[in-house]
Amino acid sequence: MKAKVLVVAGPTAVGKTAFGIQLAQQFSGEIISGDSQQVYRGLDIGTAKATAEEQREARHHLLDTRDLNEPFSASDFVKAADTAITDILGRGKLPIIVGGTGMYLQALMEGYHLGGKEDREAVLAYRAQLSNLTDAQLTDLTKDFEIREPNRRRQIRALEIAKFQKSDAAPLSNLTSPYDYFLIGLTMPREALYTRINARVDAMMTQGLLEEARLLYANYRTNQAAKAIGYKEFFPYLAGEISLETAIDTVKQHSRHYAKRQLTWFRNRMATEFFDVTSPDFPENALEKVRNFLQIEAPDNPQKML
Repeated sequence: MKAKVLVVAGPTAVGKTAFGIQLAQQFSGEIISGDSQQVYRGLDIGTAKATAEEQREARHHLLDTRDLNEPFSASDFVKAADTAITDILGRGKLPIIVGGTGMYLQALMEGYHLGGKEDREAVLAYRAQLSNLTDAQLTDLTKDFEIREPNRRRQIRALEIAKFQKSDAAPLSNLTSPYDYFLIGLTMPREALYTRINARVDAMMTQGLLEEARLLYANYRTNQAAKAIGYKEFFPYLAGEISLETAIDTVKQHSRHYAKRQLTWFRNRMATEFFDVTSPDFPENALEKVRNFLQIEAPDNPQKML
């Protein structure tokens, strides 16, 4: 039987960190960050990294593992996450991956390792091309494939493997994941999410977001760490080209657009079971699904576990 791993995904500001901690506390788990930017030391506010208090509530992995001048790829994430999962399972704990970087999570969960930059770009360009095809076109292209319960995601995945595992220029290993994943997607009504995003940006400004952006602008503006939403929007302000108010509004706008892209990714490309965090049934409906996945009986008094 494969070892079980939970994954909590969803758009920015939806509440992934808090729910991940709740899961860790209830099911004896530890959290692995599934965010492409939280690996960077010194970028705490703009990346919405778990606070020191939150890290005391549940052990976290893949935070603060890179300097600001270092790259961090999907391949790097897969390797580091695999190591963390093995460590957590080896100590009898439940690995819980929490994050919103869809490409990284998909690379890990679907069992293939992307190579260098050219490899990743080739795979993603082909995936984008396939995503524009109709259901009928995908079905026709995969009519000779043996695909269990065919759907768009699995058809695109099969075509990627067929194309790239035969190419030396862009290898794509069709590996079977050693883990049994359950992907929990958190969501909420769009207007509520956008209001929450705007409020979080305002809160980040009071916590020192501009100082983090200033650090990147002064020393690392061409590095990968500086390309994250929440930092690069301040560079024109720091160069004296726009007002601070305009920069803040741009951060909010870009964050809202990013949230929309995240939801599209998880809905269209991954087998995500979504839960509306504003529903009166949440979180118990999600916890029940987790208990079923882990084959754990519900407590006699569920309130004791909340």
